[in-house]
Amino acid sequence: MLKFETLNELTLKVTCRGNDVLFTKAGAFIAGESPNGKNYKFEKLLLGPQGNIMQAALGSLMRRVTKENLPLMKVIMNGDSVTYYANCSQHVVIYQLAVGETVSVESENILAFTGDCKYSVRFIGTGIISQKGLATSTLTGTGSNAYVAVLCDGNPIVLSNLTDQRTICVDPDAVICWMGQSGFCDPQVKLDLSWKNLIGQASGESYAFEWSGSQPVSVIVQPSERTGGVRIGID
Repeated sequence: MLKFETLNELTLKVTCRGNDVLFTKAGAFIAGESPNGKNYKFEKLLLGPQGNIMQAALGSLMRRVTKENLPLMKVIMNGDSVTYYANCSQHVVIYQLAVGETVSVESENILAFTGDCKYSVRFIGTGIISQKGLATSTLTGTGSNAYVAVLCDGNPIVLSNLTDQRTICVDPDAVICWMGQSGFCDPQVKLDLSWKNLIGQASGESYAFEWSGSQPVSVIVQPSERTGGVRIGID
């Protein structure tokens, strides 16, 4: 059994009781403690976390084609231990998925997840104007110990319309992940293009991800934007 906790906002603390397996971004381990000698080891995943080699190979190919590829490391734990993980002083956000619940997340923002999460990539059809293309990584809870840890540049902002059905609008280059109550709850893409874009006088906010009040969703964004997106203009 694994337990995820944040330590000083910037570090993931994983407590293991018994034997278990953890999947993390390659190279994310920073420290560990265990009684009676080190009882955990690391393996680089050449394909993916799937147990079936054909599924792992197909998943690896899908991630490379969609540019959602994440170098993963497998941590094999044989007994009680506490290990710590971090990445470039980024903030860590933890979420525990219910069985069947899915989080859609940018691959670069994944820090770690437990074996009770199904990791895959799917097309969302809205990536023509987003930084990461037409696909997103997904993690789906398959058991009671489905933990996900994601990375954020700065303190995260959590937006939710689960109780008040408000419309949520965010910059695609600031989105970390989103979770919906039913299905994948993908956003609509809203464009705001005019003749000003053609002469280089755009506001810089020409497109957005939008969830209506009829789409119950929670969205995590970071106070930092990736470099990318569509730039329309005439020199």
